[in-house]
Amino acid sequence: MKLLLVAIILFSSLWVTGCSGNTFNAGKDTAVVSKNEFPPSIPGVVKVNNTKHEMVAGGYKWEREQGSETQVVQTDAASPYQIGEDFKAITLEQNQKITIEIEENPELVVYLWNKDGREKEITLNENQITAPASKGRYIFEVLAKWTNGEVSYTFVAEVK
Repeated sequence: MKLLLVAIILFSSLWVTGCSGNTFNAGKDTAVVSKNEFPPSIPGVVKVNNTKHEMVAGGYKWEREQGSETQVVQTDAASPYQIGEDFKAITLEQNQKITIEIEENPELVVYLWNKDGREKEITLNENQITAPASKGRYIFEVLAKWTNGEVSYTFVAEVK
């Protein structure tokens, strides 16, 4: 009977100690914890005159190795043009610089959209693009690619 009691106390002690390790991680920076999510949630912003504006994430695809298998999560979303129709535009001056910021420095490609789809690729230089010289409303897609996934982000600019 004493042996059973000792075993229960020992097991309970180990169980409480093991569970408390997970609680310890709860206070860590959420950016570090979110990297363990699958699929991860990585926000993207554009910065104009030191003001950050959040982009809207659309479709994405992520892969990860899970033992001997590969898990893939892929979503479809409205096109950037459809997303941008009801999106509040960022007011810009003609030829103003726009900086794109996304965690973990993915490879970026930027496209200008119209109702028929991607109109053209926009030149990106050190994570910056230049607003169009003509006045109007513009819908941009930022396609971010990491080694294990990609996300399409949308933002809208109104050039005054």
